[in-house]
Amino acid sequence: MLSLALRTLRFRMGGFVATFIAMFFGTAVIMACGGLMVTGVANAVPPQRLAAVPVVVVGDQHNDSSTLAERVRLDEAKVAVIASVPGVAKAVPDVSFPATVVRDGRPVTEPGDGGTRSFGHGWQSAQLTPYLLTAGGRPDGAGQVVLDAALAQQASVSIGDRVDIVVSGRPQRFTLSGIARQAGGRPADRPAVFFSDAQAQSLAGHPGSVDAVGVALQQGADLAAVSAGIQQAVGDQTVVTLSGDDRGLAEFPQAANTRQNLVTLSAIFGGWAIMVAMFGASSTLGLTVAQRHREMALMKAIGATPGQLRLMILGETLVISVIASVLGTLPGAALSALLYGKLIDAGLASSAVELRIGWIPVAVAVGASLLAAVGAAYITARKVVRTRVTEAMAASVTEGPWLTRTRVILSVVFLAGGVSMAVMTMTMMTGDLTASTAGPACIMWAIGLALLSPGFTRAIVALLKGPLHAVSGVSGRLAVLNAKAYTVRMAATITPIILLTGIATGTLYMQQIEDASNRDAHTGILRADAVLTSSIGGLDAGLLGRVRQVPGVAAASGYVSSTGFVQSPQDPGQTGDGWPLQGVSPGNLSVHVASGNLAALDGDTVALPVERARALDRGVGDTITLRLGDGAPAKVRIVATYQAGGESTALLLPPHLLAPHTTDGAASQILVRLAGRADHAQVTAELTAIAEDRPGVQVSGSGALTAARTAGQQQLATINYLVVGMIVGYTAISVVNTLIAATGRRRREFGLQRLTGFTRRQVMTMMSLESALTAIIGTVLGSVASTVTLFPYSVAKLGQVVPAAPLWIYFTIVTATLIITFTATLLPTWRATRFRPVEATTTVA
Repeated sequence: MLSLALRTLRFRMGGFVATFIAMFFGTAVIMACGGLMVTGVANAVPPQRLAAVPVVVVGDQHNDSSTLAERVRLDEAKVAVIASVPGVAKAVPDVSFPATVVRDGRPVTEPGDGGTRSFGHGWQSAQLTPYLLTAGGRPDGAGQVVLDAALAQQASVSIGDRVDIVVSGRPQRFTLSGIARQAGGRPADRPAVFFSDAQAQSLAGHPGSVDAVGVALQQGADLAAVSAGIQQAVGDQTVVTLSGDDRGLAEFPQAANTRQNLVTLSAIFGGWAIMVAMFGASSTLGLTVAQRHREMALMKAIGATPGQLRLMILGETLVISVIASVLGTLPGAALSALLYGKLIDAGLASSAVELRIGWIPVAVAVGASLLAAVGAAYITARKVVRTRVTEAMAASVTEGPWLTRTRVILSVVFLAGGVSMAVMTMTMMTGDLTASTAGPACIMWAIGLALLSPGFTRAIVALLKGPLHAVSGVSGRLAVLNAKAYTVRMAATITPIILLTGIATGTLYMQQIEDASNRDAHTGILRADAVLTSSIGGLDAGLLGRVRQVPGVAAASGYVSSTGFVQSPQDPGQTGDGWPLQGVSPGNLSVHVASGNLAALDGDTVALPVERARALDRGVGDTITLRLGDGAPAKVRIVATYQAGGESTALLLPPHLLAPHTTDGAASQILVRLAGRADHAQVTAELTAIAEDRPGVQVSGSGALTAARTAGQQQLATINYLVVGMIVGYTAISVVNTLIAATGRRRREFGLQRLTGFTRRQVMTMMSLESALTAIIGTVLGSVASTVTLFPYSVAKLGQVVPAAPLWIYFTIVTATLIITFTATLLPTWRATRFRPVEATTTVA
């Protein structure tokens, strides 16, 4: 039977192509999200500059289940302790700090994880790569430097030349004593600048501490035993040993956040993709098999047994699905790489983390696709083989009851699941986790409504039959009769439209709500008329002093941002994300002071939002202990509580307290507030003149501050739109695929209609009206499904049921749905009616 089905495949090419397309693109979408998930779980960061040593010792970047925002450094005294561990040949300390080579007052540009930034190190750490001198000698004293060969070439300098380097925002001049290149000749991803060890410690700005310790082993030493020995000798739970690909985390500590970002995003979107792809593929397959009732009835009439028919349906489905799903993994891998590149560009993933897809996403994508295909084929085959020959022949021209027990149970499960997730969205979820329940709620309701769509189709057709009869005559009456007689067939074409409209409306408006929430959260905290920003590292205190002396400047403050945790007392509202920490002087704050005095924000002090102070049961004059971004504890006194214009949860600290506990160690921006009668243009011109002496420093308006604070959310929005666009794109393909398959199989029906007196124009009119019915029903049900996402998400994020979002998005979605539906229906109809009616009636149905 299977060989017979495959030999007659050319007569059923439309159904074959529809099934193939659904399985192919469904597998690709699942594969793309699976690749991101595996990459996030593996979080492989191969070492670059520390590749020559098998073990690297660093500070632990974890705070319970969270990742600390800044680099955690080690006490320099631990180097000697590590070197004394049995099996250790030597322990080499390393410090790392922004050190940007400039030429003619402009930074030298090179690739790297920090944009145009290179990093400075002590010469002793060159052996950890290793870097080898190709010209000149090592930097023996202060004022000497060794450059990476690529940097030296870009700066057009040779041995003995003077080199300008910006460190901690301050330009300094050094003599080039040597040029070095990585062993093997491979160019560095982050070119290094080497100073003498003593000067590197001074320039790093963290005396008595190192960023990492590279450990070389004695010959024959066991790596696991040495790592355990180091951990025991150090006796500090905040120190970890890294080996293998994890060693790269010592060079790129920010890569630790990649795991959380990738796992979270791929889990949310991957779950959506699997649900949509499996349901879309099974819906298309169920339609193509159901359209063969007449063929199955004839085969039973000539002696085919139920087992043979079941084997034929399952076998041909499996053959098509295996081919389509295996081939679908190829574009799926490419799509995963594309998404990962976009995540890197958006700053949500580090380029240091390797994309590692492996066999697991392949197995999951193929397995999910085959499960959906075989499940749909089995259910349809079970129904076909249980039908008598006479009933099957009748089913080829009419439909039986659609409200089966299985359909009712599944619809109740999906609708109830959607309601449960909507309730969780409003009552339990916070932060980024809110989207993890809001998005699936829409999809579950879309599937639940799709399962009940035959009933909705009957109801809506009954409401619209009067207007259709009035405006379209006999074509309208026939369209209504078709819709009433073939509600299951129409429901199959409506299903992907429900998914398309529901997912597109729900997810796009979710992002609008998210944007509105972020705007509210960032309203009115900081006050600045001009902003100085460095693109190559921190800004030194000397520049801040010069800015404050400019006439017309009322206040100027270094601005530092980080993330930290309340360590004591226990904070009941604290999540694994911690709290935003903002270092800024009182003169650049615009908040309503509820108690205390912001002018006292100096030294070891903090200003808390009113809600945080209430949750901690602390007031002005009390002390709390914070864990700053680098893990360092800070006991601070509360000097004020404030109420922000928006929904700020930031803990406000003095800049000089927060800056040393950041990776760069200095403020990255200077906020400038002008006096009331100051000439804005004149002050800006003077600030620009000051900035010209500082390479990489730019002066801009207050918009730069807003952009800096919302950049992360804007980048996340870009990724959301990209992934949602991918899922919506697949759903749109399913709409076209299903409509073409459903329309193409009606060629014989169109031929019979034309033999009874219908013109080609009347057939096209009839199908136009059926398309309108299909689009209206699908859009209405999809819109209903989207409300289960939008209203709860709006309540959770904005505190209001109906969000203030633009209506043009919805109108665009509806218009696109109409265009897709009409195009995918009328083009196949036009093609099917090109043949003479007699030829069309002989088509194998």
